[in-house]
Amino acid sequence: MGKVGLAPVIGMMMAECAQVGLMFAGKAAMSDGMSNLVFVFYSNAFASLVLLPASLLFHRSQIPPLTLPILSAFFLLGFLGTSSQFFGYAGIYYSSPTLSTAMLNLVPGFTFILAIIFGMEKVDWKSSSSLAKSVGTIVLITGAFIMTYYKGPRLLMTSSPPNLSLQFFVPQTNWVIGGLLLAIDCVFTSAWLIVQASILKKFSAELIVVFFYCFFVAIQSAILCLVMERDPSSWSLKPGVRLVAVLYSAVFGSAFQVGVCTWCLHRTGPVFVAMFKPLGIVISAAVGTIFLGETVYLGRFIGAAVIVTGFYSVMWGKAKEGNSGVETGVRSLESSSQKDPLLQNNFEET
Repeated sequence: MGKVGLAPVIGMMMAECAQVGLMFAGKAAMSDGMSNLVFVFYSNAFASLVLLPASLLFHRSQIPPLTLPILSAFFLLGFLGTSSQFFGYAGIYYSSPTLSTAMLNLVPGFTFILAIIFGMEKVDWKSSSSLAKSVGTIVLITGAFIMTYYKGPRLLMTSSPPNLSLQFFVPQTNWVIGGLLLAIDCVFTSAWLIVQASILKKFSAELIVVFFYCFFVAIQSAILCLVMERDPSSWSLKPGVRLVAVLYSAVFGSAFQVGVCTWCLHRTGPVFVAMFKPLGIVISAAVGTIFLGETVYLGRFIGAAVIVTGFYSVMWGKAKEGNSGVETGVRSLESSSQKDPLLQNNFEET
């Protein structure tokens, strides 16, 4: 694992901004009467149409062979993505985008644990870089919880937004169900990161991977929609909130956000990508304060400071590991041994 460059850091920050916007867009569409499954189908279907020519153009000179094991792995990746998006948008519907960004801080922990279980990360507690990244992970998650659940005294009262501005963002009463659904979403998201990292070890064309991911999600969600969605009005895509939300989700969510995450995942590993999930809470708090007129509390500043501290602890650990050339500690996928327990049999050449 070499030194972490600036491009993956900037890319993941942009991806998290797109992720927060995607949550608000999804909430808007569902509040307008569109079901979460239909929203997932439209978003990934449009994203597939965008990614197909882009992936063929970008990888026109170096397209790896599409074997049956590779396609099977793509199907599995799509299944995990479909499940993640289904539970995620259902959780947002029953709660709010604010709770969703809070629950995303569970992803680094789940990803870290799964990566260790499947042999994609190794821990050496005697290594300072390993300790820095492990402690930084805990600090990141702690800061996310502080920022979300501890208010403290009020520091700044912003002006209230107009009555017509985003009334559907008022949290629902049943946060317990929403929280459980979002926790399940985090488990599937963590598994998705691990499986995608395994695929990229054998199939390095990132945009083609993202295309097939969106393609299989669209097919799987379409089948679920035909079985579960009986209301024809929920399929309507008339100009307005639904159309804008779907187009945003397709371009900036399924295509841009997933594409950037895949690119960063291929170069840094699954744990690095997951580390940026808690930053979504900071972005969500800023959006709520600036555009929704939410009150600023001391807890947000404390939580943000803790998150930044954990972030730089992780970055210091990865940089120290790269500079010293040490391959011990918690290593990303690219610096792990060539034995890949997850999906290993699927990629064996015949």
